[in-house]
Amino acid sequence: MAVLSVNLNKVALLRNSRDGHGPSVVEAAKTVIAAGAKGITIHPRPDQRHIRPADVFDLKALLKDYPQVEFNIEGNPFAGPRPNGYPGFSELIEQTRPHQATLVPDTDGQLTSDHGFDLLAGDNADLKELIARYQALGARVSLFMDPVADQIEAARTIGADRVELYTGPFADTVAAFGLKDPRSLKSYETYLAAARHAVQHGLGVNAGHDLDTHNLQLFGRIEEVAEVSIGHALISQALYDGFTATVRAYLDTLSI
Repeated sequence: MAVLSVNLNKVALLRNSRDGHGPSVVEAAKTVIAAGAKGITIHPRPDQRHIRPADVFDLKALLKDYPQVEFNIEGNPFAGPRPNGYPGFSELIEQTRPHQATLVPDTDGQLTSDHGFDLLAGDNADLKELIARYQALGARVSLFMDPVADQIEAARTIGADRVELYTGPFADTVAAFGLKDPRSLKSYETYLAAARHAVQHGLGVNAGHDLDTHNLQLFGRIEEVAEVSIGHALISQALYDGFTATVRAYLDTLSI
């Protein structure tokens, strides 16, 4: 059964819309942990549209009381300091020492993560150096990747511990055609093959982006996936059903 890590970005986005203190990211973390989540994920972007540096430190302090819960920080490793107070991705990893650093090739103005690294376009020396740096700080390093065999092999070559498969195309296909449609099943087979390929090359496998309790009924069959990181869909469902019930619904789906 894959571990569920809940992405809390949208809680911070709602808080920031009024520039106040609520809803609290820390209280949200406590709630999802109490409901059974085994990981907390955040993606502190340079524009601070949702998770802010202070949230990173607050969650780090909270999770000292929950040693069984993993802290996963996502972001572009090449994002440096900004005038708005963003200290740079590497600085956040340095200061908070998360269990996992998930590296994503996002630009500053990108709406959401929508593609994996292209590791076949260059020598990746800078990325390889950063991976080693984060590992030396105690973090497991995962690279956000498309389900492409050659790219996955390249992730292993430069030292990654895991890949996080970008599941947006799978989720879009299921939403358009349903779980049993041949196109959905073909997409599922693509991800199944990618996950198995990663494991065969010594990589762990995570997955994330637009996974929900519906499409996980199919995607969750991939036994090689160790962790799913879910934010937008889970937070959206929680608006109707409540945080605790929604987290438990995801856990029930993953256990099928």
